[in-house]
Amino acid sequence: MLPIDAAAHSSRWRHRHPVDKAVLGLGLTVLAISLPPWPGAALVLLTALAVLLGPAGVPGRRLWRAYRVPLGFCVTGALPLLVQVGGPGGFVTLAEGGPVRAGELLLRTSAASLGVLLFAFTTPMSDLLPRLVKAGVPAPVVDVALVTYRMSFLLLDSVRRIREAQAARLGHTTRAATWRSLAGLGATAFVRAFDRAARLQTGLAGRGYDGTLRVLVPEARISARFTVAAVALLTAVATLTFVLDSSWKGR
Repeated sequence: MLPIDAAAHSSRWRHRHPVDKAVLGLGLTVLAISLPPWPGAALVLLTALAVLLGPAGVPGRRLWRAYRVPLGFCVTGALPLLVQVGGPGGFVTLAEGGPVRAGELLLRTSAASLGVLLFAFTTPMSDLLPRLVKAGVPAPVVDVALVTYRMSFLLLDSVRRIREAQAARLGHTTRAATWRSLAGLGATAFVRAFDRAARLQTGLAGRGYDGTLRVLVPEARISARFTVAAVALLTAVATLTFVLDSSWKGR
């Protein structure tokens, strides 16, 4: 199980309905991309951090391990705005207003990423995917997503076991041995993936599979109090953004 999935299963909000958490997490994401970068996205970022580390109870170290990957993409996407190619100054020069645009983009994307992580860290996929059928998503699409989600963990577990076996047999002592082990890892994982898929198909056929996977979904009700509080928090962030923005522009 991936760390973010383990955190979602042990979250304080684990038994809340996904709609409750979607209103808050995805609402913060929408505010991050729609409000002015400053101070809107900055306020969204601080709010998401406060909720994640506070009421949601996400450990800071685990949050950083998951957040540093999208943050790296955010930084990589913002860096090109600092320079321009061509022009009278030379082939590559600093762009006029580049730092401001890069900072705004970094604020927007990093805040939006935290909003998505807020939903991911509190909502296991096993709770979300089966409920998508009631939301209008075709059942075969949900079934494929469920099987892919399950198979991905089995494949990662197989890769981990193969790497451990190769390391125990000194398969990573030299560069040449590492490349041979990597090739063997890919070939073995490929064969095992097809073998597991065939066994899964045989097992489903033996259990009378009729085109729909039926799974037990934990009972949960949409909390009106939680939803109202989330909407109130989003409204407060948006209102504070416009108040601060208008006051700074008036100076």
